[in-house]
Amino acid sequence: MSIFEVLRNIRNSLQSSPLRDVQNQTAQTHLLMGRLASLQVRSSPCLNSLQDAEFQVSSQRGQDGIIDWLIERAEIPAAARSFIEFGVENYRQSNTRFLLRNRNWRGLIMDGDPKLFNVVRKDRLAAAYDLTVRSAFITRETINGLIADTGFRGEIGLLCIDLDGNDYWVWEAIEAVRPILCVCEYNAVFGDRYAVSTPYDPGFLRAKAHFSHLYFGASIAALRTLAARKGYRFVGSTSSGNDAFFVRDDYAARIECALTHVRAMPSLFRESRNAIGRMSYIGGLERLRAIADMPVVLVEKGTTMRLCDLETPYSPEWLDALTGTH
Repeated sequence: MSIFEVLRNIRNSLQSSPLRDVQNQTAQTHLLMGRLASLQVRSSPCLNSLQDAEFQVSSQRGQDGIIDWLIERAEIPAAARSFIEFGVENYRQSNTRFLLRNRNWRGLIMDGDPKLFNVVRKDRLAAAYDLTVRSAFITRETINGLIADTGFRGEIGLLCIDLDGNDYWVWEAIEAVRPILCVCEYNAVFGDRYAVSTPYDPGFLRAKAHFSHLYFGASIAALRTLAARKGYRFVGSTSSGNDAFFVRDDYAARIECALTHVRAMPSLFRESRNAIGRMSYIGGLERLRAIADMPVVLVEKGTTMRLCDLETPYSPEWLDALTGTH
């Protein structure tokens, strides 16, 4: 049976189902279609870039496909088939939900939302899979203890960091586990030429740090610098320019030989807000101007300066993508 016949049967099944069953069947359909995409992606021995592996089932953008391809290429041993993801909100949209269901990996998820466990329990994930759920506000002082208290230690397959704030500082502090693959969100508004991060603040909240919601996290250059120091190599980003992917040095050759281009992409999405909390949809260089007076740390030097004091934070390639000229 071809993929097209499978999809046609799925459509016919949904059309003939009672309304109360549609939601559950839709979720199962998404999973099945993801598995079909996964089989297709896994069969690709080489890619032009990680963007060619993208597909979305439960991730925000194309992370599901990229992670699946990286896992297949890395040939992660059975003992390391576990993941940790924090900053998952309600876990309905995350980088590891499809991995949990498709490959049945053991996992730990954490978020500051105290309702997280109840939400996951209603989804029946906690019973159907080996998934540990913890509600905790994560800081660099607490992260290792939080991981160790759940029994996760040593080598794991995947670490995903999406804190919308202290991402750089928390990743820098992690010693409790040694991931093979790491995924970390970067803030493309900060540009690609300077290794900068928001100053460390254990109580950092993106919505309160600046009304625009554009001031958070670290630049791609900062994450690449940190990754190299921790023994990881950058292998690419999502096409949308929000997540960066890193492979531990001892596994990197398996990935790098299969990629023609390794690059970080700028972001074009417009998620800004105005001073009264409404979406303002500013884009391009206007996003940087909105937070120009905010402080950032040059992580390699430890000095703090304003974003507007950084000379030309975007490379010519990124300027081309953002404005069509440089």
